Amino acid sequence: MDQATAWVAPSPVPPALSRPLSREGVRLVPATVCTGTAMAEREETVIDEVPVGLVYAGDLFSVMLATPTDLEDFATGFSLSEGIVGSAEELTVTAIDEVTDGVRIRIELPVERLAALLRRKRNLMGGSGCGRCGTDSFAEALRPLDPVRSTARIAPDAIRRAMAALPSGQRMNRETGAVHAAGFARPNGQLVAVREDVGRHNALDKLIGALARSGVDPAGGFVVVSSRCSFEMVHKTAAAGIPLIAAISAPTSLCVGFAEAVDVGVVAYVRDGRFTVYAAPSRVLTSA
Repeated sequence: MDQATAWVAPSPVPPALSRPLSREGVRLVPATVCTGTAMAEREETVIDEVPVGLVYAGDLFSVMLATPTDLEDFATGFSLSEGIVGSAEELTVTAIDEVTDGVRIRIELPVERLAALLRRKRNLMGGSGCGRCGTDSFAEALRPLDPVRSTARIAPDAIRRAMAALPSGQRMNRETGAVHAAGFARPNGQLVAVREDVGRHNALDKLIGALARSGVDPAGGFVVVSSRCSFEMVHKTAAAGIPLIAAISAPTSLCVGFAEAVDVGVVAYVRDGRFTVYAAPSRVLTSA
């Protein structure tokens, strides 16, 4: 093999990590824009996507590709939705360290919670589009949950109102066009919190964490998301005790089946004034 065609090993540190992370979740990168026959050099805004490691009592449990914003919310929501803790009060984020290869969130747990966690350790990589990556068994990937106990029923107008308001909380998506959002709404459709991330499941974890850290009752409202509704989305919704999730795009078969089992309403294709109910239809109020 001559020098011109010799293979060169890639740098172990991606270029995006060679500079300090932006606390705004976005950064400027050089780009070339082609318009017709003209080419122009300029800077474009892109979303930050980096490995974020969750370290419990010094032990790396999981690494997710995520946007490095609202990281305390993320650590709390991930810990709750994965069943690592039962309440936000059971964990303490002791440090958020920016390291060469990404970010590490250091978390302390009660002794009994840590012992249970070590029995189900999963320190594999999870991509920004994968919410159940890193599990090493079918049983863990499809971890059963009790049905959601909330008695809430949501009016169609409230679902439409919340979804219509979601873009107003998507600052990073307005800048980059590459970000998912999850919002929590009261039964009347009023949004009370929105979180964004390059990964849809990360956005939902951040939202769940934000609700828990601010003392909002998850049983008293519903979630709207700017994505499809796959299994991990309804699993996290149920784990948080939220009775309904509304998505702008489609559900999956596993999502629908699991949602029926845990009594979580699944509403999809919420757009253009209409939507389709796929699971737990009693969660949606019908006209008298």
